[in-house]
Amino acid sequence: MARVFLDTNIYIDAAKRDKKVLEPLRNELLFISTLSIHIIFYTLKLKVPDRDIDAVQQQFGVVSFSENILEKALIGPTLDLEDNIQLHSAAEAECDYFLTSDKKLLTMKFLGKRES
Repeated sequence: MARVFLDTNIYIDAAKRDKKVLEPLRNELLFISTLSIHIIFYTLKLKVPDRDIDAVQQQFGVVSFSENILEKALIGPTLDLEDNIQLHSAAEAECDYFLTSDKKLLTMKFLGKRES
């Protein structure tokens, strides 16, 4: 069973736009960042509780946004803080895969864990 981290754009699809996106991942361990939950509520102007979020939320392990992740994200590997938080959250959860539709991130050759 692979450990798969969903970037915010994929999480939004899974929760609101295209719920079938999770079907091929049903046998995997799925993770998201707490930041992704904040982003989906803020971006889509959702109110709590939200049935779609509640239904999909049970399928994920949630990586807490910690001071350690923030410190690493402020260094890199990209110039985008939110992307860095997502990448370091995936590393923190020891994920095998990082699922995103962000074309900029898809061009990166290495998304692995940085030693600190």
